[in-house]
Amino acid sequence: MSSSVSPKTAAPSVDVVVVGSINADQVVRVPRHPKPGETLLGSSLTHTAGGKGANQAVAAALQGARVAFVGAYGCDAYADVALEFLRSSGVYLAATRELDTNTGFAAIQVSDDGENSIVVIPGANEQVDAAFVSDNGSVIDDAAMVLLQGEVPASGFAQAVDMAVAAGRRVVVNLAPVIEVDREALLAADPLMVNEHEGGLVLEQLGLPVPAGDAARVAALLEAGFASVVMTLGARGALVASADAPEPVAVASPKVTAVDTTGAGDCFAGAFVAHMAAHPDQCDLVAAAEHAVRVAAFSVQHPGAQVSYPDKEAELPC
Repeated sequence: MSSSVSPKTAAPSVDVVVVGSINADQVVRVPRHPKPGETLLGSSLTHTAGGKGANQAVAAALQGARVAFVGAYGCDAYADVALEFLRSSGVYLAATRELDTNTGFAAIQVSDDGENSIVVIPGANEQVDAAFVSDNGSVIDDAAMVLLQGEVPASGFAQAVDMAVAAGRRVVVNLAPVIEVDREALLAADPLMVNEHEGGLVLEQLGLPVPAGDAARVAALLEAGFASVVMTLGARGALVASADAPEPVAVASPKVTAVDTTGAGDCFAGAFVAHMAAHPDQCDLVAAAEHAVRVAAFSVQHPGAQVSYPDKEAELPC
């Protein structure tokens, strides 16, 4: 059984509160992804920390942000694996709870060309609902911004947004995977951070047509009511736009050879909010994206998710 995270009596002042998922990742390296019904021989098997929420929290902490986490893990053998980098990177874990269930688990296949496929078993993450966030989310009052994803229940997502808005905190949403969430809670995102596919799904969720082309989707999301949008484009970088500056700005990614893209989008998100936290008076979304693409490009040159994330001392690709 995993040791429980010891609670503390008072939350510190933090830059970012991440409300999200914690997983143990089982990573299998394969020459290519198998076809249905096909058996392939893999080259390696590893277990490491993952979960989109935990990934983003670790990435932000390694880039110098003071990060607190609201989430849950199970009382099983995978808990210590899942918590390893949250602990070592200095993420504040007093609002992270051990529950009488299994830790979230992700089965990941990574092919020789660096592409991955992922199946997630939510486990304890399924219990991060409205009641859980209400009971454990007081740290939101002490933060500059709240970062959310789509790997916890929609009620927990909405509760976190409500608490952040009531406290006057900035809400950053990386709705991955795209789940059905409260419309007003979703539109509170500033920015909404999605890839090109997720951007289309968000528009569909809002009952809007999905135009072809990345820039057109960014424009449609702004028209839907989002204050700002960051669309990640993998190796091509990102597009950034806001209601005040609606013409999308292309941010190019450094050219690197990808070994494993697992968690790269989460690395981008964490580095993005860390840069925002480090420059609170500027609120320059383009500069934050320029930093985040470099951090994410560093990560894809190494296997794994959190284990591949650089700290502030790392030499980032240009």
